[in-house]
Amino acid sequence: MTTQYDGRHISIKAWAEEDRPREKLAHLGRSALSNAELIAILIGSGTKEQSAVQVSRQLLAQTNNDLNALGKKSIKELTQIKGIGPAKAISIIAALELGRRRQAANPEKLPKITCSQDVHLLLAPLIEDLPVEEFWVLMLNRANRVINKVCISKGGISGTVVDTRYIFKKALESLASSIILCHNHPSGNLTPSQADHQITKNLIQAGKFLDIAVLDHLVISSEGFYSFADNGEI
Repeated sequence: MTTQYDGRHISIKAWAEEDRPREKLAHLGRSALSNAELIAILIGSGTKEQSAVQVSRQLLAQTNNDLNALGKKSIKELTQIKGIGPAKAISIIAALELGRRRQAANPEKLPKITCSQDVHLLLAPLIEDLPVEEFWVLMLNRANRVINKVCISKGGISGTVVDTRYIFKKALESLASSIILCHNHPSGNLTPSQADHQITKNLIQAGKFLDIAVLDHLVISSEGFYSFADNGEI
């Protein structure tokens, strides 16, 4: 974006905050930025005559805005653009190479939860043999795939503290559509305690206000697991 006032160039720092690439990314997300703005973040500064975004636009113009072609440029070719020195050229090459490697990678498929057994298989190796209680939460997307799993708290032999606000803070940060609760009983007893029932009830109610469904609550031990949903309690 070129910003002029009375014929004078105005640097990025003088722009309105929402127009600065770094602030724009922080406030609006990465998808809100143009290719030139993303490159401007990489190079950090422009010249006395041009802002970082203007230099980036000039750079992109050399390849007709083709990022694949830009990714093939050498340091020598990139530094032919005024405002792009060797350090900035290396930053651009490194960023585009990371993008290429990410595209080529085969990301691990997010596990899908279809039943309580799936939850048990995922979390039992982590908590079934622990000498103290731990409370975990699975964060799921709309397709019931696990996008995050979080240990909420660690306690003693007979219990652990569960903070409703912290659970839903993590769920919101993960953009979860639903959650599944899980904790272990070091004693081996799979029968939920009165406190387990109350925690479940509280979290279900809190989830309704945030439109984040609590799908199940599992109690896990070395003896197996107990599912609230399987037993008609959710």
